[in-house]
Amino acid sequence: MILPIVVYGDPVLRKMGEEIDKNYEGLDVLIKNMFDTMYNANGVGLAAPQVGKAIRLFIIDTQPFSESDDEDDDEEFTPEQKKQLKAFKKIFINARILKEEGTEWKFNEGCLSIPKIREDVNRLPNIEIEYYDENFVKHKEKYDGVIARVIQHEYDHIEGKLFTDIISPFKRKMISGKLNDIAKGKITADYKTRVYKPKK
Repeated sequence: MILPIVVYGDPVLRKMGEEIDKNYEGLDVLIKNMFDTMYNANGVGLAAPQVGKAIRLFIIDTQPFSESDDEDDDEEFTPEQKKQLKAFKKIFINARILKEEGTEWKFNEGCLSIPKIREDVNRLPNIEIEYYDENFVKHKEKYDGVIARVIQHEYDHIEGKLFTDIISPFKRKMISGKLNDIAKGKITADYKTRVYKPKK
C-alpha cells in the first residue's frame, strides 16, 4: 500500500526515533508499505518518520542510481560503482552510526519530504554502522561513497534531522520561502504527500 509522505513542517520529522523490537505491531506490513511508497515516489531511501512513525527504521534501495544516464546529472559512476548500487537493498532497524571518517565531499541531495528542493551537502565518505535487519539479526558494517551518503541521509531522519539543517546558513536563507510554502501545503509533488495541520 502506498502511504502519504510527510512533508517539511510536520513535528514527526523532528522527533528522535524510538527503538523497536521484533514484536512491534505490523512491522512486516509497514516495511512492505514503505518500499511501495518509496518506489512510487522514485526514491532511493525512506525513513519511518517520513510516513509518520517516529521509530528507528529506514529502508534503502540504490538501484535507481545505477540506471542514471541523465546528461544533466553531475554524478558519474564507474561500472563497479553501478554494480554495487544496483545490488544494494537493505532494511535498517535501530541503527547507530559508530564512526564517520575521511575528507568531506559534496553531493547534491534531495528529500521526498522536501519536494522540489535540492542542495549540495558535505558529508564524510566513510561510515561504520550497527543495525538489525528485518529478522532482528545484528550487523556491524562499513560503507563508503554514495551508499554511505544515502545511509547518512536516512539516518538523519531517525535522529530528527533534515539535510537542510546541514547546508550553509546562506543557502538555508535562500530556500526559506520554499520551505515555508511546503509547510503550508503550497507544493506539487508527483506522489502522495501529507501536510501537517495543527489540532485546533
